[in-house]
Amino acid sequence: MTDLVRAKWLRWTLRVLGVGFIFGVYPLTILWPSGWVWHVGQSLYLQMIIAIYATLGVFLLVASSHPERHLSLLSFTIWSSIAHGGTMAVQALAASEHGPHLYGDVPALFIVAALLAWLSPEALTLRYMRAST
Repeated sequence: MTDLVRAKWLRWTLRVLGVGFIFGVYPLTILWPSGWVWHVGQSLYLQMIIAIYATLGVFLLVASSHPERHLSLLSFTIWSSIAHGGTMAVQALAASEHGPHLYGDVPALFIVAALLAWLSPEALTLRYMRAST
């Protein structure tokens, strides 16, 4: 894949992820709570998580116009998705009642990380930050 094609796909991926984080997380907690909600019902904790992901979605939409200017946001999204998904995977494996998360939010976060890492490999490292100092 050429750099030009990769950049085009990255912009579109950021738009889709942004809209998905803003408008998709909450409906998933209603439609498939066993795969997306870690507490019974719509808890205060869940509202906080939804707010954080909606905010991330707004910033991903902003970054979609010039992703090369937002590598730290892409890096954060990649590595926080890996950390969050990994933590949830361990918890789902340790507590059988959370097993459905291994088919819901856990792979969703790993897919987000993999897509962004593939489309923006420079965001995987912190080398780009050292070059600007």
